[in-house]
Amino acid sequence: MASRIVLNETSYHGAGAIQEIVTEVKNRGFSKAFVCSDPDLVKFGVSAKVTNVLQEAGLAYELYSNIKPNPTIENVQTGVAAFRASGADYIIAIGGGSSMDTAKAVGIIIANPEFEDVRSLEGVAPTKNPCVPIIAVPTTAGTAAEVTINYVITDVEKKRKFVCVDVHDIPVVAIIDPEMMSTMPKGLTAATGMDALTHAIEGYTTKAAWEMTDMFHLKAIEIISRSLRGAVANTPEGREGMALGQYVAGMGFSNVGLGIVHSMAHSLGAVYDTPHGVANAILLPTVMEYNAEATGDKYKYIAQAMGVEGTEQMSVEEYRKAAVDAVKKLSADVGIPADLKAIVKEEDIPFLAESAYADACRPGNPKDTCVEDIMALYRSLM
Repeated sequence: MASRIVLNETSYHGAGAIQEIVTEVKNRGFSKAFVCSDPDLVKFGVSAKVTNVLQEAGLAYELYSNIKPNPTIENVQTGVAAFRASGADYIIAIGGGSSMDTAKAVGIIIANPEFEDVRSLEGVAPTKNPCVPIIAVPTTAGTAAEVTINYVITDVEKKRKFVCVDVHDIPVVAIIDPEMMSTMPKGLTAATGMDALTHAIEGYTTKAAWEMTDMFHLKAIEIISRSLRGAVANTPEGREGMALGQYVAGMGFSNVGLGIVHSMAHSLGAVYDTPHGVANAILLPTVMEYNAEATGDKYKYIAQAMGVEGTEQMSVEEYRKAAVDAVKKLSADVGIPADLKAIVKEEDIPFLAESAYADACRPGNPKDTCVEDIMALYRSLM
């Protein structure tokens, strides 16, 4: 069986990279941008860093900001209507996963209108056409949505998130400019950074992992582990490291999938609107302990990438514990809560577990699981 790698056509990395948007727009012959960005980024002038570049170059655009932190079916449908009315021929997505996920869904539906109900995009939908061209500009160092073939939409009516996986949705250009991330508050920096670490660790241990994605994931774990504390402190080195580390993680997990940390986090986001990175960070060490027996010697290399010394002299049990402890230490250092006591209600656990089991990320988990095991994992964090 052949292993597939799908990446952006083009990506730019480094301070000032947003200036290259003009180059790409002119080279590709685009005429008007549909700019997707969330209301807070518009309010605090972050989106303007990009729209100012467009204005200075005389490039037309229209702004769409009806986007929630966990984007909904309604956000997507209103976005589709707004795009059609705008006369735009490409999308610029500015923000974290919410802006980019909305942009992907809008772009897919514009090119494949038979999926306008949005729900039919769940899983691996049989779309035929590439989405409207997207230039993705992340403002958080975590989701890597700018380089993935995934997006997640919330079904408010059914209180669940659903994952969409589609090679047609990947942005044609990714602009990874750490200066776009410099205004992120500490809490958001920590949460999105731990989301990136979760991507790297789950991608490294998922059933579909192979040599090329292992290369991406181990390097991402190394970069994130040495950079996240600095990024939370808003050092230039920390910001730049996280901008790169989260993208490298995305290069890997987009092509091999994730595991039950993400499926369980999706349930928490749908029911309680829990920030995705916070949910991942709380769940990750516990799920790592649960999965350990199915990961071979991979935790040794996770521990090494996180800076743990002496792993070659450790027993299997010791290096597995060392890897989990390193994750717990990083999470604590950046201020992530240690449990779900303030989030989960006991009466919701059966629904949460059933939703997590049905989630598209669950089959990739290295250890086969069941609803009862997932219920026990939730309860262990209460």
